[in-house]
Amino acid sequence: MLAASEPGLVDALLLLSYPLHPPKDPTQLRTAHFPALRTPALFVHGTRDGFGTLEEMTAARRLIPAHTQLLEVERAGHELITSSNRGELFDTIATTFASFLQSALS
Repeated sequence: MLAASEPGLVDALLLLSYPLHPPKDPTQLRTAHFPALRTPALFVHGTRDGFGTLEEMTAARRLIPAHTQLLEVERAGHELITSSNRGELFDTIATTFASFLQSALS
């Protein structure tokens, strides 16, 4: 919310498991500030996250007028870490964010 109310505060956002709504209550969206967000944002989201489906995340990203990207973490919930990605997840996020920054800020 701060980045939406103060454009230019940061160059880009890395949003890990952004909670679109409380689990099992998709009517309580936490996206009212998205249309005011002018900061490029990379969302990292698990395919099994109870705080929002990938479809909901895609729809929410459309509300943001800045450049956005979604990194899907297969078979992961809100915690993002699974037994199969534990060794590589942090490197994947860092590499993806570096590439995102390069494209978003150029």
